Amino acid sequence: QVQLVESGGGLVQAGESLRLSCAASASISRTDMDWYRQAPGKSRELVARIFRTVGSYVRESVKGRFTISRDDAKNTVYLQMNSLKPEDTGVYYCHYRPLVGNDSWGQGTQVTVSS
Repeated sequence: QVQLVESGGGLVQAGESLRLSCAASASISRTDMDWYRQAPGKSRELVARIFRTVGSYVRESVKGRFTISRDDAKNTVYLQMNSLKPEDTGVYYCHYRPLVGNDSWGQGTQVTVSS
């Protein structure tokens, strides 16, 4: 199973930026990759997805502020988060979703945005 390690979370003030990284233990070049988040008391939700071919998706509430990118040579996916808001607070998880085989989740990284 592919192991995922997230990093880059922290405590910031509203309006500031963070860049999350997700390093995979194997190649991700043929795989769609996701960032999810889970706020306290809420369900886990998809924040952004980057496709194995071309293109990406970000949820409406973060559109224009968050950008997902990938570096397949480094087996790493990034989430650049700008203009952070308190409602962006939560644990952010990386998700590996292959066409064949088992998917994998990272352990999560905490993002806290103070007002």
